[in-house]
Amino acid sequence: MIDGGEAIRKLALNVARYTGLAPLAKPFVGGIGAILMLHRVTATPERPNSVNRHLNIAPAFLDKLIADMKGRGYAFVTLDEAIERIENGGKGGQFATITADDAYRDNMTEALPVLEKHDTPITIYVAPGLIDGAVDLWWDVVEDLVDTSSHLTLKTAKGSTVVDCSTPGRKVQAIARLNAWLTLEVPEEQQGAALRELARSNGIELGRGPGTLMNWDEIRAMAAHPLVTIGAHTVNHRNLKRLSEADARHEIGEVRRILKQRLGLEPRHFAYPYGYASAVGCREVGFARDAGYVSAVTTRHGVLRAEHAGFLHALPRISVNGRYQSVAHIRTMLSGVTTPLANAGKMVVTI
Repeated sequence: MIDGGEAIRKLALNVARYTGLAPLAKPFVGGIGAILMLHRVTATPERPNSVNRHLNIAPAFLDKLIADMKGRGYAFVTLDEAIERIENGGKGGQFATITADDAYRDNMTEALPVLEKHDTPITIYVAPGLIDGAVDLWWDVVEDLVDTSSHLTLKTAKGSTVVDCSTPGRKVQAIARLNAWLTLEVPEEQQGAALRELARSNGIELGRGPGTLMNWDEIRAMAAHPLVTIGAHTVNHRNLKRLSEADARHEIGEVRRILKQRLGLEPRHFAYPYGYASAVGCREVGFARDAGYVSAVTTRHGVLRAEHAGFLHALPRISVNGRYQSVAHIRTMLSGVTTPLANAGKMVVTI
């Protein structure tokens, strides 16, 4: 009889083998360190019960988590040092490094004071298209559209359909339907235009957005902070696997030029938008390596192992999830015994 832990390990290995990234299955079975993944860090989220609440944690929880991990012997290091430790086989003891995607303003206003308290570095991955407003925070826009509507008329390749948004339960279903439409049915390059047309055709005016992201002056100030490293997150936060080779390489390479022009420093580290199997595979890993990045991170869950020295452009992370703000939960994740495969087959959007 196979125990639960062994079953999970075998399942992780099989899934990784199936997706073509079998070497990355090893993070599920123990490691030398971890890359933590954050998005928003605020005590006052605009929508506490949002379907996207997994993207937000409270500063108090971040404080407690760092203190707990330090108390258990983890050294919090920069991403550059984390890469050096991986290449050295984990010599020097267990380590962790913190990353945050999308450059939310609360990373500066609410997370940074916690990091300063603990002298803990962070790498923030920036997509210039989001900062400039050239592309939308579509996951927020979808929720805005559904929240303000009793129904929406959605035009698809198969014709128009009415999406019911009349009750809280229907709204959750509507958000899932629109997420699937945008990320699976609409071509990646047309996502923004399709979303704006959806709003226009339903009589809804889209604004500039809630201003939840940092502006360039704030990103420059963060880049100058001794605890902060700025990384790249493509130009326009695209799902690279849905793009042609030329477009994917442009998204990965051009962002280096833009960030160097804006900040004066060329980013050394990269994060794949979304980062799950349908957004990044062997092709995209090769593109990131070719572009000259020192490392690239996915959103596939797992701890780091010495073997990742050969896979620095496909590193796993541990999501510090807003739905599970429990130190015990993160301890379990760090043990390398768990995996998010319970969500396999479901429409899970990881920004």
